[in-house]
Amino acid sequence: MFQVNFVDVKAENAIFDGEGWDAVVVITPDLDSIIFDEIGLLAQHGAHVDKRVGKSPTLLFAPGLAGGRLIIAPVTQVNDEYVDVRVYADAARAAITIAKEAGAKRPLLYVVPSKDSRFGFAAEVAALACGQELWQTLELREATRLTPAFEAIGLLSLSTHNSNLLNALEAGRVLARDLCGTEPERMSAKAFADYCLQSLAGSVIKTAVVEDRDILERDYPLLSAVARSSFAVGRHQPRVVKLEYLPEGEVTRTFLFAGKGVIYDTGGADLKVGGAMAGMSRDKGGASAVAGLFKTLSMLKPKGIRVIAELGLVRNSIGSEAFVTDEIITSHAGVRVRIGNTDAEGRLVLADLLSHLRIKAVSAVKPEMFSVATLTGHVVRCYGSYPAAVENSVASSQQCAVTLQQQATQWGEPFEVSTLRPEDFAKIRDVSGAAEMLSSNNAPSSITARGHQYPTAFLLKASGLFDHGVTAPIPLSYIHLDIAGSATEGDPLYGKPTASPLVGLYQYLVNR
Repeated sequence: MFQVNFVDVKAENAIFDGEGWDAVVVITPDLDSIIFDEIGLLAQHGAHVDKRVGKSPTLLFAPGLAGGRLIIAPVTQVNDEYVDVRVYADAARAAITIAKEAGAKRPLLYVVPSKDSRFGFAAEVAALACGQELWQTLELREATRLTPAFEAIGLLSLSTHNSNLLNALEAGRVLARDLCGTEPERMSAKAFADYCLQSLAGSVIKTAVVEDRDILERDYPLLSAVARSSFAVGRHQPRVVKLEYLPEGEVTRTFLFAGKGVIYDTGGADLKVGGAMAGMSRDKGGASAVAGLFKTLSMLKPKGIRVIAELGLVRNSIGSEAFVTDEIITSHAGVRVRIGNTDAEGRLVLADLLSHLRIKAVSAVKPEMFSVATLTGHVVRCYGSYPAAVENSVASSQQCAVTLQQQATQWGEPFEVSTLRPEDFAKIRDVSGAAEMLSSNNAPSSITARGHQYPTAFLLKASGLFDHGVTAPIPLSYIHLDIAGSATEGDPLYGKPTASPLVGLYQYLVNR
């Protein structure tokens, strides 16, 4: 797998090339915080010669240090009370780029510790940021046989060992990026399922794939409606991937995930026009992040938690078989849904997945349910690059989203919490009375009031989860995560996948 190999380094003499390291990379808010005298003296001397040292990422000639290279990357704005640990990620990405361009193959990363509680995981976040910076697309790797830029990145630490955790998180993120960022023919629904299962082969993860059309149409009717026009093309046919992690010993909590994997979204009969279709191969970011999470689980094998997922992999194609607005389709949960817009397809896929997971959750130990999806343009208009968590009344009463937000922010994946309101349920009424509910309005979510909140109301109703509220005999906690703004970074159409919110979710699972 194309990823960074992190190695824990405790011996201080490693900065003198004790273990074959060929560059020392220091991430620090100020030069006076560096505790190693040799590095500190070189940095201070460099600052006298070059005023950029300590103010911008700089490479210094450093005789006696590993590789003769010292890279100082200042962490800016640490005194700004509104910033978070991502300032360390920014510094690390700039520094590791310099190390690569300088020809290093085994850089040694030293993140100066901070007493500020916001930066408690600064070293881990900085290391993961290096992985994000160094990842290259699957298409490029397969076309050129590209190999990783570094043999390893050393993590200089005086107290903790982080490499096992970081390598597992990064392995999951590499899988998620590969799945999300790869073009729709190379990563068709079948190819996505195969790539995912191949990555998890031989691990503790139990896997299964549903591909038979009769079974899909019977058990996933809304999902199959989205995929209807793609059934005619063999390589575009849909899949549902089922994953389960079962730990050794007692299970104390159960987490269930539905992942939206729209391989390509033409918009269907409500065709995306005016260039709006470009970049729609990234509409599988939710399923990709969940698949990556299982890769991490397979390597770390945390105790006490059972994790179950269903990934809906479909292509929303246009053609003579395409489903159309005004159709009424009965969901897996038995709810009659009028289609309001075929370009609001993700919620249809998720609703059937959630219905299946709901049945499992009813008999599970302390279940919490999630959906993860690049769902709406509204969340981008509302929160920019931050994802949103929209929770039901049960999750709200248990402070699930707030806890997840705190965990994720500490690890550099902050998001916003949104609240369901009565107006959200009003938006999904079918005024004709012919169906029990409407899937969406017929305007883009980005110009629809509460455009990222009201789809959660639909998901609750269409999946049967609405009947498991606070006062129900079996209440079920549920959070919808809309990651449309955070699934990629940089270019709005073809930017680098981020694997968001894999890291935050893992921390939530093991610390809940």
